[in-house]
Amino acid sequence: MSDAKVKGVVHVVEDTKTYGQKGFRKRLVVLEQDNGRFQNYIPVEFIQDGCDQADGLNVGDEVEISYRLGGRKWQRDPNSEVKYFLSCEATSFRVLSGTSADAAPTDDPNDDLNQAAFEDDDDVPF
Repeated sequence: MSDAKVKGVVHVVEDTKTYGQKGFRKRLVVLEQDNGRFQNYIPVEFIQDGCDQADGLNVGDEVEISYRLGGRKWQRDPNSEVKYFLSCEATSFRVLSGTSADAAPTDDPNDDLNQAAFEDDDDVPF
């Protein structure tokens, strides 16, 4: 069975967290989708070695993430309520558009020169 895919804009990229004695690693990335009426936030988990892949994601990137769903059942004891949990595990991703480290700086190179001209008023010798 092939993995399902979801598109959205990266809203949050959390730090990698490590759990248990065996060092299980998990990293949460939240995608935002605008469906016209309200914002939809989709948490996707990168697991183990996949945590390092998420370093390539930046807030604001438009991405397509391949994922697989997993679920589990949890019950404290035979007399307690049964709870079900759903997880969305990322298997790969593709950046469709987004921020780039190679982007030209947005600052005007003359800003520093102009600012210095105004700040030097106290240094005037008269």
